[in-house]
Amino acid sequence: MQEFSPMNRGFTSYRSPRTIALVGKYHSQEIAESLRRLAEYLYERGASVFIERETAENIGKKVDLSRWVTCGFNDIGAHADLAIVLGGDGTMLNAARRLARYCVPLVGVNQGRLGFMTDIARDDMLTCMDDLLDGRFAPENRMLLAAEVTRDGKEIASNMALNDVVVDKGAIGRMIEFELFIDGEFIYNLRSDGLIVSTPTGSTAYSMSAGGPILNPTLTGIALVPLCPHALTNRPIIVNDNTDIELRIANADDPRVHFDGQVTLDLLPGDSVRLRRSEHTICFLHPPGYSYFAMLRQKLQWSERPKGP
Repeated sequence: MQEFSPMNRGFTSYRSPRTIALVGKYHSQEIAESLRRLAEYLYERGASVFIERETAENIGKKVDLSRWVTCGFNDIGAHADLAIVLGGDGTMLNAARRLARYCVPLVGVNQGRLGFMTDIARDDMLTCMDDLLDGRFAPENRMLLAAEVTRDGKEIASNMALNDVVVDKGAIGRMIEFELFIDGEFIYNLRSDGLIVSTPTGSTAYSMSAGGPILNPTLTGIALVPLCPHALTNRPIIVNDNTDIELRIANADDPRVHFDGQVTLDLLPGDSVRLRRSEHTICFLHPPGYSYFAMLRQKLQWSERPKGP
């Protein structure tokens, strides 16, 4: 079996982790209590426990976390064998972007609602920890998008996204107009409310709500999903993950770009948003018995029968 290592990308198994970081959703009493219980359990099993600093500063007001080491994401990336994220998909997205460059595997405990990326139910949290500590979780790598925004030929911002990068019209009701290029080839001029560029992981998020396809996370593709296009023939398309994608803002009043729905940047006409597959990946660790399609059946209620007499 292979060991956890920042240099070990794409591993298929692992030894029992020794140092575990806990990252939680802020300002939640339920998260605070779950995090305290989890930290105590892991410590009793012989693991060294880190608490992410902002998590500790917020949750520490509700429960005593003074006995644990608190540190920032950089130290977690340098020293932790894995990170357990307590919250919903939003908490996982933030942790993934912060830790992607360090190749720290992530485990999700669902304290939110749907939880497409947080496999473990809150009530099963401690039960699953034995399998995790004994090395029985299964790793799965997920791609990220790398984005850069250029203005007058100069880069003004860059970021990563695990779910999606969205360029939209902002708060003003008028449509945005932009040009789409793939590998330098002009594809079309789009007038719409915006465009979602989604990874397979993000295909069950905003992209799905906008009519995009669900992509199995093991696929190597990127979905381009128009938001309310003026021409109904502008349909979602899927491109290979080794392509370079460019969106050039042609005409807009208040254009913006959003990374995972959490980081937003204002744009100007003439700006370009360039996207490609990131050199980094995220490794999710899934508990024994995990099935992507079983998760979809449950979260999307595919097997529910209509209610009625």
